[in-house]
Amino acid sequence: MSITTLNHLHMLVGGVDSLASMAIQRQYGEISHLLQAVLNVLEHFEDNYMHIPQLKQLADRVKHIKSDLSTQIITDFKEAFEGPNSKYGPGNVALLSDACKVIDVLDSKVKNDLLSWFIKLQLSEYLVLFADNQDVAWLDKIDRRYAWIKRTLVEFEEKHGKLFPESWEVSERICVEFCYLTRDELAKVMSRRVLDIDVKLLLFAIQRTTAFEQLIAKRYAGVTINKTQLDRKKSDPQKRDETDAMNPFLQDNTAEEEVPKPPQTAPSGTTSQANPFVGIVSKCFETHLNIYIESQDRSLAELIDRFINDMKSYKPQTVSSSEESNILPSCADLFVYYKKCMKQCSELSNGPPMLSLTRTFQKYLQEYANKILLNTLPKVSNQSNLSTAGSLIQSILKEGENSKFSEQEQRLCCVVMCTSEYCMETSLQLQEKLKEKTDEKLLPQISLSAEQDLFHGVITHCIQLLVQDLESACEPALHAMSKFSWNTLETVGDQSNYISSIIVHLKNNIPVIRVSLSSSRKYYTQFCIKFAK
Repeated sequence: MSITTLNHLHMLVGGVDSLASMAIQRQYGEISHLLQAVLNVLEHFEDNYMHIPQLKQLADRVKHIKSDLSTQIITDFKEAFEGPNSKYGPGNVALLSDACKVIDVLDSKVKNDLLSWFIKLQLSEYLVLFADNQDVAWLDKIDRRYAWIKRTLVEFEEKHGKLFPESWEVSERICVEFCYLTRDELAKVMSRRVLDIDVKLLLFAIQRTTAFEQLIAKRYAGVTINKTQLDRKKSDPQKRDETDAMNPFLQDNTAEEEVPKPPQTAPSGTTSQANPFVGIVSKCFETHLNIYIESQDRSLAELIDRFINDMKSYKPQTVSSSEESNILPSCADLFVYYKKCMKQCSELSNGPPMLSLTRTFQKYLQEYANKILLNTLPKVSNQSNLSTAGSLIQSILKEGENSKFSEQEQRLCCVVMCTSEYCMETSLQLQEKLKEKTDEKLLPQISLSAEQDLFHGVITHCIQLLVQDLESACEPALHAMSKFSWNTLETVGDQSNYISSIIVHLKNNIPVIRVSLSSSRKYYTQFCIKFAK
């Protein structure tokens, strides 16, 4: 044990003297190996021998040598890269490369300081060219930002790629810092010119940004992202703490024609294992997604208006089997559009914008129920728009109105009933999909139950209309039967003319309703029960 300790002491004394001499001569290649050995030997003495003055003196010398090397190496780098008289070239590449090996042995702070300075130097031109008061800083020229960093990274790898150890991932670090700077700069310029942003420009910028994020994900592994985020938080904490076949929501795994949409960006509060760069820049657009939601609101309003115009010429078709669809084509179109909107928005954010989109969906589900379904029903001129199931049930046509529905009007009631059933069931699927794509903290605020109740109320109202129509048609025979003086009747037959009239009427009308509701047998059953009562 004593011999080993003496050997270590001898190595330490000789090593410290050699390090001091090598540091003066900038023999970084030799220093990197010797410094690591000296530190290993010094570690042997730290626990039990640091009370000895001579050893304490040696430890202090090592500390001073490390400090001097840190300052000296950073100075060498600055002289090589900064100013018009920079000395970087083939003559000092080997020297600086060996210096990086020494930095690997020194404290990690030295490496971080060097990289921070070097990366800032590489991006200094970018901050000048794309300052927020420059024309090229606006969203319509966002491609130029990404073209600039692509050129810069290619030039860096050609000129300096072999200068730094591969483990330092300097190229990736430059790219990551560029992404953070771009995110901050875009947020700044958008907040200053928010009135100039329209949905077309916003989606263009998002599409270009997410395409860039996907591109750099193919080039880099993202191993420095978390480390860079930590470093930036330390340097600026306040800045960083800021029917099945027709049901589109059961077809997520099938190929379908998509409307143009921005590629995926990072939902807030989530990460992507496949692409660590998702959202690294595009997150800045989230606060402006109200522009996207407002655009969808306008588009849906136009869609509802188109549906209303289409209904003016709509005529229900005869249904021959339960396999045929008996719903309005517009409701399928509405939910397909909803699905596309939901996918677009969820790929931009899973936070508050999803709540705004949900409220927009609720608004137009209610408009569809009121303006399309209820307004389509026959004999509803006295009916006001209804927003609750209770008010629907209370809105039964007044007794005593004896007008008879035509066969086409009966079919129309059945179409509205089947469409409402489809909307009610598909709204449930929509609700579940919205919850899947929304931050779990916001899930209690995602609900379409009121809209489902509304569609159920429309179904109830349709049943009431059909029952009343059937009863009204039977009323003349029943009224005549009540007026007849039965005490004057001398003979009794098998069936009176009044009953025969009612039977003929039922035979003519019930089959139409039964066939029209062949895809919704439970509601046909409810209709029969209601009529029988």
